[in-house]
Order: sequence, then structure tokens, then C-alpha cells
Amino acid sequence: MPEDPSPTPFDQPWEYEISFPRDPRGPWVVRSALQAVLTAHGLGPLVDRAQLLTSELTTNSVRYSEHPVRVRVRWDHPVLRVSVSDANPELPGVLKPDTEDECGRGMFILEVFADRWGGFSLDEGAFGLGGKTVWFELGLGGPTPVPALAA
Repeated sequence: MPEDPSPTPFDQPWEYEISFPRDPRGPWVVRSALQAVLTAHGLGPLVDRAQLLTSELTTNSVRYSEHPVRVRVRWDHPVLRVSVSDANPELPGVLKPDTEDECGRGMFILEVFADRWGGFSLDEGAFGLGGKTVWFELGLGGPTPVPALAA
């Protein structure tokens, strides 16, 4: 019988992926899983920002796509990258929301709290439907830079 593997060292890369149907409970499920994964890997300082930004992206996917959503979480010391993919090919834009607006803050929040972020279109074959991936990165250590848009 083979021995149980030892835990992945902190400075070694790892990746988790979760897919969920177009369901309003999906972002909550992903936030919970993200907290468990990051805590288990000793990345507690990144949990709050990662959950906030992942929640924004997955909520947008549930709201604006008609198909399942895929979330990939990758650690490559010292950077955490979270990618959210869906079948809607339209890449979101960043708008500075008015204080009266009830929605439209997701991408602005991403701009303010992510260390880096971006997005790209997917070919027809990637999902069978085309679509997009929007990602963000959080670095461990050092202060979080404040982008010019937030200032």
C-alpha cells in the first residue's frame, strides 16, 4: 500500500478548480471553498480580498451568462491567481459607479483591490460555446498598490 503523500510545500505551485451551474448559490459555494483552500495552504492573509473579488466575478457570470461557470485558483509563490470563465464572450468594462447606483461596482472593486487583473476571450472550442475568462492576482507580502482609478 502506497504511503500518503506529504503536504505540498508552501513555495510549490498548486491549482484547484470548481465548476458550478448557473445558480445564484454558486458564488457562495465558491467563496466557502476558496476560504477552505487558502486557509489549508496557509494563505489566510489573502482570504478576505480573494473572496470579495471572486464573489464579484462569479456573481457577474451567474447574472450575465446562460451556462455553467468555472473557477480556477492557482498558487505560484508568492502570487495567487483566480480565474473565472463563462460562456458570455463580452468582456466587462470598469466604470466608476455613482454613489446612487445599486449595481455596477464589481469591476471597480476588482480595479481597486486586485494587485493585477485582466481578461480574454475564449475560442469556440474551449467551452464548446466560446466565452471569456476574467482573472485577478493577489501577491503575498508588501502593501497593496492603490490604482490611479481609485485615487
